[in-house]
Amino acid sequence: MQEKKTFFSLPENIHYLNCATMSPLPKKVEEAGIKGLLRKSQPYEISQEHFFDTAETVRKRFAQLINCTEYENIAIMASVSYGMATVVKNILKKGIPNHKTKVVLVGEEFPSDVYAWGELISENPKVSIETIQAPQELNNKGKNWNNSLIEALNSEALAICISPTHWADGTLFNLEKIKEKCQQNNILFLIDATQHLGAYAFDIQKIQPDFLVAATYKWLLGPYGTTLAYFGKYFDDGFPLEQTWIGRKNSQDFKNLINYQTDYQEGAFRYNMGEFSNFINLPMVEKALDLLIEWQPSEIQEYAKNLGKPYIERLRKAGYWIENEDFRAAHLFGIRLPENLKIETIQKALSDQKVFVSYRGKAIRLSINVWNDENDMELFAEILERNSI
Repeated sequence: MQEKKTFFSLPENIHYLNCATMSPLPKKVEEAGIKGLLRKSQPYEISQEHFFDTAETVRKRFAQLINCTEYENIAIMASVSYGMATVVKNILKKGIPNHKTKVVLVGEEFPSDVYAWGELISENPKVSIETIQAPQELNNKGKNWNNSLIEALNSEALAICISPTHWADGTLFNLEKIKEKCQQNNILFLIDATQHLGAYAFDIQKIQPDFLVAATYKWLLGPYGTTLAYFGKYFDDGFPLEQTWIGRKNSQDFKNLINYQTDYQEGAFRYNMGEFSNFINLPMVEKALDLLIEWQPSEIQEYAKNLGKPYIERLRKAGYWIENEDFRAAHLFGIRLPENLKIETIQKALSDQKVFVSYRGKAIRLSINVWNDENDMELFAEILERNSI
Protein backbone atom coordinates (compact mmCIF):
# COMPACT_ATOMS: atom_id res chain seq x y z
CA MET A 1 0.00 0.00 0.00
CA GLN A 2 1.24 3.49 -0.88
CA GLU A 3 0.59 6.46 1.38
CA LYS A 4 -2.71 8.16 0.62
CA LYS A 5 -2.13 11.77 1.64
CA THR A 6 -3.93 12.99 -1.49
CA PHE A 7 -7.18 11.50 -0.16
CA PHE A 8 -7.08 14.06 2.67
CA SER A 9 -6.95 17.85 2.94
CA LEU A 10 -3.91 18.09 5.21
CA PRO A 11 -1.54 21.01 4.46
CA GLU A 12 2.02 20.08 3.48
CA ASN A 13 3.52 21.77 6.53
CA ILE A 14 1.36 19.76 8.97
CA HIS A 15 2.75 16.47 10.27
CA TYR A 16 -0.29 14.80 11.80
CA LEU A 17 0.67 11.70 13.78
CA ASN A 18 -2.36 11.80 16.04
CA CYS A 19 -5.19 9.73 14.55
CA ALA A 20 -5.71 8.16 17.98
CA THR A 21 -7.23 11.49 19.04
CA MET A 22 -9.18 12.21 15.86
CA SER A 23 -8.69 11.44 12.19
CA PRO A 24 -8.90 14.02 9.43
CA LEU A 25 -11.82 13.41 7.11
CA PRO A 26 -11.07 11.89 3.72
CA LYS A 27 -12.21 14.23 0.97
CA LYS A 28 -14.94 11.77 -0.11
CA VAL A 29 -16.28 11.67 3.43
CA GLU A 30 -16.17 15.45 3.68
CA GLU A 31 -18.09 15.77 0.41
CA ALA A 32 -20.75 13.36 1.64
CA GLY A 33 -21.17 15.44 4.80
CA ILE A 34 -21.55 18.69 2.87
CA LYS A 35 -24.09 17.06 0.56
CA GLY A 36 -25.99 15.74 3.57
CA LEU A 37 -25.96 19.17 5.21
CA LEU A 38 -27.36 20.84 2.09
CA ARG A 39 -29.97 18.11 1.76
CA LYS A 40 -31.68 19.44 4.89
CA SER A 41 -32.27 22.69 3.00
CA GLN A 42 -34.68 20.78 0.77
CA PRO A 43 -36.58 18.68 3.32
CA TYR A 44 -39.30 17.95 0.78
CA GLU A 45 -36.80 15.64 -0.94
CA ILE A 46 -36.40 13.48 2.17
CA SER A 47 -38.81 10.56 2.08
CA GLN A 48 -39.66 8.05 4.78
CA GLU A 49 -37.41 5.52 3.04
CA HIS A 50 -34.44 7.80 3.70
CA PHE A 51 -34.87 7.22 7.44
CA PHE A 52 -33.82 3.61 6.86
CA ASP A 53 -31.90 3.07 3.60
CA THR A 54 -28.52 4.64 4.41
CA ALA A 55 -28.60 3.12 7.89
CA GLU A 56 -29.08 -0.32 6.39
CA THR A 57 -26.14 0.22 4.05
CA VAL A 58 -23.93 1.39 6.92
CA ARG A 59 -24.85 -1.64 9.01
CA LYS A 60 -24.03 -3.93 6.08
CA ARG A 61 -20.68 -2.22 5.44
CA PHE A 62 -19.66 -2.42 9.08
CA ALA A 63 -20.69 -6.06 9.21
CA GLN A 64 -18.50 -6.68 6.17
CA LEU A 65 -15.55 -4.90 7.79
CA ILE A 66 -15.66 -7.16 10.86
CA ASN A 67 -16.75 -10.32 8.99
CA CYS A 68 -20.17 -10.46 10.62
CA THR A 69 -22.47 -12.62 8.49
CA GLU A 70 -25.68 -11.05 9.82
CA TYR A 71 -25.82 -7.27 9.53
CA GLU A 72 -28.96 -7.35 11.68
CA ASN A 73 -26.61 -7.67 14.67
CA ILE A 74 -25.25 -4.16 14.05
CA ALA A 75 -26.62 -1.03 15.76
CA ILE A 76 -25.96 2.68 15.31
CA MET A 77 -25.30 4.64 18.48
CA ALA A 78 -24.19 8.05 19.65
CA SER A 79 -21.04 7.05 21.53
CA VAL A 80 -19.13 4.25 23.22
CA SER A 81 -20.60 5.34 26.57
CA TYR A 82 -24.09 4.90 25.08
CA GLY A 83 -23.17 1.34 24.10
CA MET A 84 -21.65 0.52 27.49
CA ALA A 85 -24.74 1.89 29.27
CA THR A 86 -26.87 -0.38 27.08
CA VAL A 87 -24.75 -3.37 28.06
CA VAL A 88 -25.04 -2.61 31.77
CA LYS A 89 -28.80 -2.11 31.51
CA ASN A 90 -29.19 -5.55 29.95
CA ILE A 91 -26.99 -7.25 32.54
CA LEU A 92 -29.09 -5.69 35.31
CA LYS A 93 -32.35 -6.69 33.62
CA LYS A 94 -31.24 -10.27 33.03
CA GLY A 95 -29.84 -10.67 36.54
CA ILE A 96 -26.40 -11.61 37.86
CA PRO A 97 -25.64 -15.19 38.95
CA ASN A 98 -24.71 -15.44 42.63
CA HIS A 99 -21.21 -16.76 41.98
CA LYS A 100 -20.31 -13.86 39.67
CA THR A 101 -18.62 -11.20 41.79
CA LYS A 102 -16.32 -9.12 39.58
CA VAL A 103 -15.92 -7.21 36.34
CA VAL A 104 -12.39 -7.32 34.93
CA LEU A 105 -10.81 -4.18 33.43
CA VAL A 106 -7.24 -3.20 32.61
CA GLY A 107 -5.42 -0.27 34.19
CA GLU A 108 -5.79 3.21 32.72
CA GLU A 109 -8.68 2.10 30.55
CA PHE A 110 -10.60 4.83 28.71
CA PRO A 111 -13.24 6.37 31.04
CA SER A 112 -16.22 5.41 28.84
CA ASP A 113 -15.37 1.75 29.49
CA VAL A 114 -15.16 2.30 33.24
CA TYR A 115 -17.89 4.68 34.41
CA ALA A 116 -20.85 2.60 33.21
CA TRP A 117 -20.01 -0.13 35.71
CA GLY A 118 -20.70 2.22 38.61
CA GLU A 119 -24.43 1.78 38.08
CA LEU A 120 -24.13 -2.00 38.13
CA ILE A 121 -22.04 -1.98 41.30
CA SER A 122 -24.35 0.47 43.09
CA GLU A 123 -27.27 -1.89 42.50
CA ASN A 124 -25.25 -5.05 43.19
CA PRO A 125 -22.70 -4.36 45.97
CA LYS A 126 -21.47 -7.95 45.80
CA VAL A 127 -19.92 -7.13 42.40
CA SER A 128 -16.66 -5.18 42.28
CA ILE A 129 -14.16 -4.05 39.68
CA GLU A 130 -10.89 -5.95 39.42
CA THR A 131 -8.38 -3.76 37.63
CA ILE A 132 -5.32 -5.44 36.15
CA GLN A 133 -2.69 -2.74 36.24
CA ALA A 134 0.21 -2.51 33.81
CA PRO A 135 3.46 -3.93 35.20
CA GLN A 136 5.90 -1.31 36.45
CA GLU A 137 8.82 -3.23 35.00
CA LEU A 138 9.18 -2.32 31.32
CA ASN A 139 10.99 -5.51 30.37
CA ASN A 140 8.33 -7.88 28.92
CA LYS A 141 5.64 -5.41 30.00
CA GLY A 142 3.07 -6.40 27.36
CA LYS A 143 3.62 -10.14 27.85
CA ASN A 144 3.32 -9.94 31.62
CA TRP A 145 0.28 -7.68 31.45
CA ASN A 146 -1.47 -10.20 29.19
CA ASN A 147 -0.57 -13.07 31.52
CA SER A 148 -2.01 -11.27 34.55
CA LEU A 149 -5.18 -10.44 32.67
CA ILE A 150 -5.75 -14.03 31.54
CA GLU A 151 -5.16 -15.27 35.08
CA ALA A 152 -7.92 -12.99 36.39
CA LEU A 153 -10.55 -14.55 34.11
CA ASN A 154 -11.77 -17.20 36.52
CA SER A 155 -15.26 -18.45 37.32
CA GLU A 156 -15.98 -15.43 39.53
CA ALA A 157 -15.76 -13.03 36.59
CA LEU A 158 -19.05 -11.72 35.26
CA ALA A 159 -17.54 -9.75 32.37
CA ILE A 160 -14.34 -8.44 30.90
CA CYS A 161 -14.33 -5.09 29.11
CA ILE A 162 -11.20 -4.63 27.02
CA SER A 163 -9.69 -2.45 24.31
CA PRO A 164 -7.68 -4.75 21.98
CA THR A 165 -5.25 -1.88 21.39
CA HIS A 166 -4.85 0.02 24.65
CA TRP A 167 -5.82 3.61 23.98
CA ALA A 168 -2.93 5.14 25.96
CA ASP A 169 0.10 3.11 24.87
CA GLY A 170 -0.94 0.68 22.14
CA THR A 171 -0.44 -2.51 24.16
CA LEU A 172 -2.06 -5.43 22.32
CA PHE A 173 -4.19 -7.87 24.31
CA ASN A 174 -4.56 -11.43 23.10
CA LEU A 175 -8.22 -11.65 22.14
CA GLU A 176 -8.13 -15.33 21.24
CA LYS A 177 -6.83 -16.35 24.67
CA ILE A 178 -9.34 -14.03 26.33
CA LYS A 179 -12.11 -15.62 24.28
CA GLU A 180 -11.07 -19.11 25.41
CA LYS A 181 -11.17 -18.15 29.08
CA CYS A 182 -14.50 -16.38 28.63
CA GLN A 183 -16.03 -19.46 27.05
CA GLN A 184 -14.60 -21.76 29.73
CA ASN A 185 -15.93 -19.65 32.60
CA ASN A 186 -19.11 -18.16 31.09
CA ILE A 187 -17.77 -14.60 31.11
CA LEU A 188 -19.28 -11.82 29.02
CA PHE A 189 -16.68 -10.66 26.50
CA LEU A 190 -17.06 -6.93 25.79
CA ILE A 191 -14.76 -5.05 23.40
CA ASP A 192 -14.21 -1.35 22.82
CA ALA A 193 -12.47 -1.42 19.45
CA THR A 194 -12.36 2.34 18.88
CA GLN A 195 -8.53 2.37 18.75
CA HIS A 196 -8.39 -0.90 16.79
CA LEU A 197 -10.94 -1.21 14.01
CA GLY A 198 -9.99 0.47 10.77
CA ALA A 199 -6.26 -0.03 11.30
CA TYR A 200 -6.21 -3.66 12.43
CA ALA A 201 -7.96 -6.67 10.92
CA PHE A 202 -10.79 -8.06 13.04
CA ASP A 203 -12.85 -11.21 12.53
CA ILE A 204 -16.03 -11.48 14.60
CA GLN A 205 -16.32 -15.17 13.71
CA LYS A 206 -12.89 -15.85 15.17
CA ILE A 207 -13.08 -13.73 18.31
CA GLN A 208 -16.81 -14.16 19.07
CA PRO A 209 -17.33 -11.31 21.55
CA ASP A 210 -20.72 -10.74 23.14
CA PHE A 211 -20.48 -7.03 22.36
CA LEU A 212 -18.19 -4.84 20.27
CA VAL A 213 -18.34 -1.07 19.88
CA ALA A 214 -16.29 1.53 18.00
CA ALA A 215 -16.64 5.28 17.58
CA THR A 216 -16.22 6.35 13.96
CA TYR A 217 -14.21 9.55 14.39
CA LYS A 218 -10.81 7.93 14.84
CA TRP A 219 -9.56 4.95 12.81
CA LEU A 220 -12.90 4.47 11.03
CA LEU A 221 -12.27 7.89 9.39
CA GLY A 222 -15.80 9.13 10.01
CA PRO A 223 -17.58 11.99 11.79
CA TYR A 224 -17.83 12.75 15.48
CA GLY A 225 -21.11 11.69 17.10
CA THR A 226 -21.70 8.29 15.48
CA THR A 227 -20.67 4.92 16.88
CA LEU A 228 -21.22 1.41 15.54
CA ALA A 229 -21.81 -1.69 17.65
CA TYR A 230 -22.21 -5.44 17.31
CA PHE A 231 -24.52 -7.37 19.67
CA GLY A 232 -24.15 -11.12 20.17
CA LYS A 233 -26.73 -13.70 21.21
CA TYR A 234 -26.71 -12.66 24.87
CA PHE A 235 -28.51 -9.48 23.78
CA ASP A 236 -31.18 -11.13 21.63
CA ASP A 237 -34.60 -9.86 22.76
CA GLY A 238 -32.85 -7.45 25.12
CA PHE A 239 -33.63 -3.97 26.36
CA PRO A 240 -32.69 -0.76 24.51
CA LEU A 241 -31.32 2.19 26.44
CA GLU A 242 -34.13 4.44 25.21
CA GLN A 243 -37.63 3.86 23.87
CA THR A 244 -37.65 5.25 20.33
CA TRP A 245 -40.50 5.29 17.86
CA ILE A 246 -38.24 4.08 15.08
CA GLY A 247 -37.05 1.06 17.04
CA ARG A 248 -40.54 -0.42 17.20
CA LYS A 249 -42.02 -2.96 14.82
CA ASN A 250 -43.48 -1.56 11.57
CA SER A 251 -41.98 1.91 12.15
CA GLN A 252 -41.35 2.14 8.39
CA ASP A 253 -45.11 2.64 7.96
CA PHE A 254 -45.39 6.30 8.91
CA LYS A 255 -49.13 6.54 8.40
CA ASN A 256 -49.70 3.96 11.14
CA LEU A 257 -47.23 5.21 13.76
CA ILE A 258 -50.05 5.98 16.21
CA ASN A 259 -50.91 2.28 16.21
CA TYR A 260 -48.45 1.85 19.06
CA GLN A 261 -46.39 -1.33 19.11
CA THR A 262 -45.10 -3.36 22.03
CA ASP A 263 -42.71 -5.34 19.84
CA TYR A 264 -39.33 -4.09 18.68
CA GLN A 265 -37.71 -4.32 15.28
CA GLU A 266 -35.74 -7.50 14.65
CA GLY A 267 -32.15 -8.00 15.77
CA ALA A 268 -30.00 -5.18 17.14
CA PHE A 269 -32.18 -2.55 15.47
CA ARG A 270 -33.83 -2.00 18.85
CA TYR A 271 -30.50 -0.75 20.22
CA ASN A 272 -30.20 2.07 17.69
CA MET A 273 -30.12 5.52 19.28
CA GLY A 274 -32.97 7.93 18.65
CA GLU A 275 -32.52 9.89 15.40
CA PHE A 276 -29.90 7.39 14.23
CA SER A 277 -30.93 8.22 10.65
CA ASN A 278 -28.76 11.36 10.82
CA PHE A 279 -28.76 12.60 7.22
CA ILE A 280 -25.35 14.24 7.58
CA ASN A 281 -23.33 11.71 9.57
CA LEU A 282 -24.53 8.43 8.08
CA PRO A 283 -23.59 9.22 4.46
CA MET A 284 -20.15 10.17 5.79
CA VAL A 285 -19.82 6.89 7.69
CA GLU A 286 -20.88 4.98 4.58
CA LYS A 287 -18.14 6.57 2.45
CA ALA A 288 -15.54 6.05 5.16
CA LEU A 289 -16.39 2.36 5.48
CA ASP A 290 -16.22 2.00 1.69
CA LEU A 291 -12.66 3.34 1.76
CA LEU A 292 -11.59 1.06 4.60
CA ILE A 293 -13.06 -2.01 2.91
CA GLU A 294 -11.14 -1.05 -0.24
CA TRP A 295 -7.87 -0.32 1.59
CA GLN A 296 -8.21 -3.23 4.06
CA PRO A 297 -7.23 -2.73 7.73
CA SER A 298 -4.64 -5.52 7.52
CA GLU A 299 -2.87 -3.55 4.77
CA ILE A 300 -3.08 -0.35 6.81
CA GLN A 301 -1.48 -2.15 9.76
CA GLU A 302 1.29 -3.44 7.51
CA TYR A 303 1.82 0.04 6.07
CA ALA A 304 2.16 1.52 9.57
CA LYS A 305 4.55 -1.27 10.57
CA ASN A 306 6.84 -0.76 7.56
CA LEU A 307 6.77 3.02 7.85
CA GLY A 308 7.56 3.06 11.56
CA LYS A 309 10.14 0.29 11.81
CA PRO A 310 13.38 2.11 10.84
CA TYR A 311 12.51 5.12 13.00
CA ILE A 312 11.65 2.97 16.01
CA GLU A 313 15.12 1.42 15.80
CA ARG A 314 16.67 4.88 15.70
CA LEU A 315 14.69 6.08 18.70
CA ARG A 316 15.67 3.06 20.76
CA LYS A 317 19.32 3.78 20.03
CA ALA A 318 18.71 7.36 21.19
CA GLY A 319 17.51 6.09 24.58
CA TYR A 320 13.75 5.96 24.12
CA TRP A 321 11.74 2.89 25.20
CA ILE A 322 9.19 1.31 22.84
CA GLU A 323 7.42 -2.00 23.49
CA ASN A 324 8.39 -5.13 21.55
CA GLU A 325 6.30 -5.32 18.37
CA ASP A 326 4.74 -8.66 19.44
CA PHE A 327 2.83 -6.86 22.19
CA ARG A 328 2.01 -3.50 20.64
CA ALA A 329 0.17 -2.23 17.61
CA ALA A 330 2.03 -0.69 14.68
CA HIS A 331 -0.53 2.08 14.21
CA LEU A 332 -0.55 3.28 17.84
CA PHE A 333 2.17 2.95 20.46
CA GLY A 334 3.80 4.70 23.38
CA ILE A 335 7.32 6.11 23.45
CA ARG A 336 8.83 6.60 26.90
CA LEU A 337 11.45 9.31 27.25
CA PRO A 338 14.98 8.93 28.65
CA GLU A 339 15.11 9.67 32.38
CA ASN A 340 16.85 13.04 32.02
CA LEU A 341 14.48 14.41 29.36
CA LYS A 342 11.40 16.44 30.32
CA ILE A 343 8.17 15.87 28.41
CA GLU A 344 7.66 19.65 28.17
CA THR A 345 10.89 19.96 26.17
CA ILE A 346 9.64 17.49 23.59
CA GLN A 347 6.18 19.06 23.48
CA LYS A 348 7.60 22.46 22.59
CA ALA A 349 10.08 21.10 20.05
CA LEU A 350 7.40 19.10 18.21
CA SER A 351 4.85 21.90 18.38
CA ASP A 352 7.32 24.40 16.90
CA GLN A 353 7.65 22.16 13.85
CA LYS A 354 3.88 21.48 13.60
CA VAL A 355 4.29 17.81 14.49
CA PHE A 356 1.09 16.65 16.17
CA VAL A 357 1.11 13.73 18.63
CA SER A 358 -0.52 13.03 22.01
CA TYR A 359 0.99 12.82 25.47
CA ARG A 360 0.05 10.35 28.17
CA GLY A 361 1.87 10.87 31.46
CA LYS A 362 5.61 10.75 30.75
CA ALA A 363 5.20 9.17 27.34
CA ILE A 364 4.45 10.21 23.79
CA ARG A 365 1.53 8.48 22.08
CA LEU A 366 2.32 8.18 18.39
CA SER A 367 -0.34 7.08 15.90
CA ILE A 368 0.37 6.38 12.23
CA ASN A 369 -2.14 6.16 9.39
CA VAL A 370 -2.20 6.15 5.60
CA TRP A 371 -1.69 9.91 5.15
CA ASN A 372 1.66 9.70 6.94
CA ASP A 373 4.93 9.28 5.06
CA GLU A 374 8.70 9.30 5.55
CA ASN A 375 8.78 13.10 5.83
CA ASP A 376 6.49 12.99 8.88
CA MET A 377 8.47 10.23 10.54
CA GLU A 378 11.88 11.68 9.69
CA LEU A 379 11.06 15.05 11.24
CA PHE A 380 9.55 13.41 14.32
CA ALA A 381 12.58 11.14 14.82
CA GLU A 382 15.09 13.95 14.22
CA ILE A 383 13.47 16.14 16.88
CA LEU A 384 13.50 13.33 19.45
CA GLU A 385 17.10 12.36 18.62
CA ARG A 386 18.27 15.95 18.86
CA ASN A 387 16.67 16.44 22.29
CA SER A 388 17.92 13.17 23.78
CA ILE A 389 21.56 14.26 23.62
